[in-house]
Amino acid sequence: MRNRISLLLLLFVGVVQAQQLNCTVQINSDKIASTNNQIFKNLKTSISDFVNKTDWTGEEYKQNEKIECSMVIIINSYDSNQFTATLQVQSSRPVFNSSYSSPVFNFNDNDFSFRYIEFENLQFNPSTFDSNLVSVLAYYSYMILGFDADTYSPMGGNKNYEIAQQIMTVAQQGGYKGWSQSEGNQNRYYLVTDVMSGTYDAYRQALYQYHREGLDTMNSDLKGAKDKVIASINTLSAIYKVRPNAFLTRVFFDAKVDELVSILSGGPKVSLSETIDNLNKMSPLNVSKWQSIKL
Repeated sequence: MRNRISLLLLLFVGVVQAQQLNCTVQINSDKIASTNNQIFKNLKTSISDFVNKTDWTGEEYKQNEKIECSMVIIINSYDSNQFTATLQVQSSRPVFNSSYSSPVFNFNDNDFSFRYIEFENLQFNPSTFDSNLVSVLAYYSYMILGFDADTYSPMGGNKNYEIAQQIMTVAQQGGYKGWSQSEGNQNRYYLVTDVMSGTYDAYRQALYQYHREGLDTMNSDLKGAKDKVIASINTLSAIYKVRPNAFLTRVFFDAKVDELVSILSGGPKVSLSETIDNLNKMSPLNVSKWQSIKL
C-alpha cells in the first residue's frame, strides 16, 4: 500500500518529475458566443499541465499510484481575459485486489471566477496570492490529496489539508468569491475548515472505515467488509447528532450514494433497518434511493 502521508511540506511547489495526480480536464464553452475558441483549448492545456505536472507533496508516485481525478469547467461568461465559471471536481481511488475504482470526492463549485491570459505560465506559491485560477486549482489538488490519504490511514490527510487551508487564507486577499466565511456555509472556506475541525472528525474516520477497512477487504471477507461499510455510516451519524444537515455529510453522500445503494443491496444479508434510518436522516434528499435498497 502506497504511503499517502506527505513527508515533506514544501515552501514552494515547482514543476518537477514527482507528480501525484492524474487529472482529466474538460472545458465546456457552449454558453459563449466566441470566434476565438482556441483560448479555451489553451486554457484546458494550461490547467491540465499545471495540475498534472506540479509536484504537490515531494513524494514519488508510480504511474499506477497517481490519484485519478477530474475537473470539469463550464464557462458562463468571458470578456477581456476575465472568466466566470462553475467547477466540478471529482476523485476516486482503486479498491485492493479488484479493477474497481471507488468515488471519494464529488463537489460542484459555483463561485469560480478568474483571470487568464493565453499562454501564461501557471506557477504556485502557497504563501502568496498571484492568481485565483492557480489558487483554486491548487486548493482542490490538496483537498483531493487529503481525502485520498484519509482513505488509506486514519486522519492521514492532515498535511495536505493544512496547505489547502493556507491557500484559502492567503486567497482571501484577492477578493474573489468562495474563500470567505461570510458567503454561505458550503464553499471552499467551509470545506477545508470543517475538515480540519475536530467537530467533524467522524467524517474522516468514516472515510477510512469505508474504504480501507471495508472496500479493500471485500475480496477476502465480503460480509465483514459490508459490516465495515455499515459501521462507517454509523460513525458518520455521530455528526448528525451534533450538526444535522452538516456540509460534510452532504459531501460524503454526493460521492457515495449510488455506490452505497449497490453495496447494501448486494452480497450477504445483514440487518439494515438501523442503517436505512440513519441514511434517511442524514441524507433526506436521497430518500428515494435509500428506498430502492433491497433488504
